[in-house]
Amino acid sequence: MPNPIRDDLLVVDDTSFPYLFEQNVTIPIKSFNAIVRCNIYRPKTTKEVPVIMTYGPYGKDIHYKDFHEKSYSEVNSKHHSEHSSFETPDPRFWTANGYAVLRADEVGLGQSPGMLDTMSQRTSDAFADVIEWASEQPWSNGKVGLMGISYFAGSQWRVAARQPKGLAAIIPTDGMADYYRDRCRHGGILTGFLKWWYDRQVLSNQYGLAGKASRNWGPDTIEGDLPEAELAANRRDQTIDNAQHFYRDDPYYSSREYNLEDIVVPLLSLGNWGSIMIHLHGNYEGFRLASSEKKFLRMLTGRHDLPFYDDEHVEVMKSFLDAFLKGEDRGGWTDGSRPPVDLILRKGNVGYNNSEAEKAYKRRFEHEWPLARTKYTKFYLTADRQLVKSPPELHYGRVSYQALGNVNEPRFVSFHSEPLESETELTGYVVAHLNVSVSAYPGGTVPADLDLFLTLRHFGPDGNEIYYTGITGEPVPLSKGWQRLSLRKINKAHPRHREWLPHRDYFSTDVLPVIPGEIYPVDVEVWATNVIAEKGDSFVLEVASGDTQGSGLFGHDTPERYVVYASALEKIPIPN
Repeated sequence: MPNPIRDDLLVVDDTSFPYLFEQNVTIPIKSFNAIVRCNIYRPKTTKEVPVIMTYGPYGKDIHYKDFHEKSYSEVNSKHHSEHSSFETPDPRFWTANGYAVLRADEVGLGQSPGMLDTMSQRTSDAFADVIEWASEQPWSNGKVGLMGISYFAGSQWRVAARQPKGLAAIIPTDGMADYYRDRCRHGGILTGFLKWWYDRQVLSNQYGLAGKASRNWGPDTIEGDLPEAELAANRRDQTIDNAQHFYRDDPYYSSREYNLEDIVVPLLSLGNWGSIMIHLHGNYEGFRLASSEKKFLRMLTGRHDLPFYDDEHVEVMKSFLDAFLKGEDRGGWTDGSRPPVDLILRKGNVGYNNSEAEKAYKRRFEHEWPLARTKYTKFYLTADRQLVKSPPELHYGRVSYQALGNVNEPRFVSFHSEPLESETELTGYVVAHLNVSVSAYPGGTVPADLDLFLTLRHFGPDGNEIYYTGITGEPVPLSKGWQRLSLRKINKAHPRHREWLPHRDYFSTDVLPVIPGEIYPVDVEVWATNVIAEKGDSFVLEVASGDTQGSGLFGHDTPERYVVYASALEKIPIPN
């Protein structure tokens, strides 16, 4: 049996900090029988103030430096305080600018009892209830804004689609929007990041887990530790659930679905060109599909943790929130004078994981996404491994690689373009149309499926690859794409389908056979990208059997891969 819930836990401190600090405020959840505990940091004023809120699994009481010491040491010191928390707005900074900050422990985590079930319907239900509660408090002006990075961004898309009372603006920063496509199954292929993330950053903070204080992972659970059997009964392990479910019409995935078109609140989506393995897709697609009358897309570069606290971007976020939460518009957010799309243009080899060097990148406003003036240009794959603009004369040809083997040692083929004759901008969506076939490796088993891993690379005139900054500071190429061949079916009748963005439902009824020797056309979505390539630069399209350079922590090395691993790939250029 769970320990009795205590209701005598509220700590109020109005002397130790430049803001009023309330710890372990209990919020009753209306949607189901549960409570959420939060910390509230408020300006020392009698005026009603707007609320900035986060709701997530990482522990409202775990200090940023304990959660990720290296990251905290590099964050803008203006956002350092006694209550700094990983990937969330800092209370000292934002209360000084006239906002209350509410940081809630998600149900089942930290000091909030209940079932741990991240990104579930019940999680969003509780999140919506907490937003409405915050808008109704006597110290609140009735307007709530959401901001945060990664998980704290992904959850914003979901709850905004529910349109809770009081929600006035959201700023999802470097955060996925589509649970299946962006986060869990790229092209139907299970991602390997989930276990590392879940074990380190979620399971370690479960409500009732023993030893948190001794590990310097926040305080121990107020009501005391729970036995392991009860802890296990009180959680849905996202690692296990994703490994056991394959399709979007499975109850597990379908229960987490929602419509981005249901979002109507003003939004500022902060996407990062370097987040090519998990978050980027959500930021530009969330912006494109949301129904909000006032919506803005601002692209960033650099690691995912630092730009959120950078002076330049903080001023943009503050200007946006001031407009919609305080009615103070100094940035053209409400009158239509500000263009909705703000791109950062990657030009030149400035290195990676160097925020100072990346300041050389210029910015440019646009009026839509994707850009209306885009010239979708076809490149053709040839049997001699070239990328050419003219359709090849060869009617039939093939190149092959051995795809059977160690997932950590992928085999691949690369197709190279000629050096560019002039400066060329690549901004927007990329689709690779491949004709593929599988065949048994001599002496091996007959393959039943094939996982395609695509990488778009950028090379300078000297033949050296130009790398960009990935989500954790690793060097990354321009972009990546993935597709499981048995899930190649496209739904052209779906309202989201575009020629430049094929739509797949990923239903169990969509599974198609993969028979050795048969040639299958497949369109692979490569995530949108940006680069201004200079004269003499070139591009390379790599088709591989597994993750290659630039995947970092976010690869696909899972037991499932060994089951579907195929033995050969053949690509045939489009016939004349």
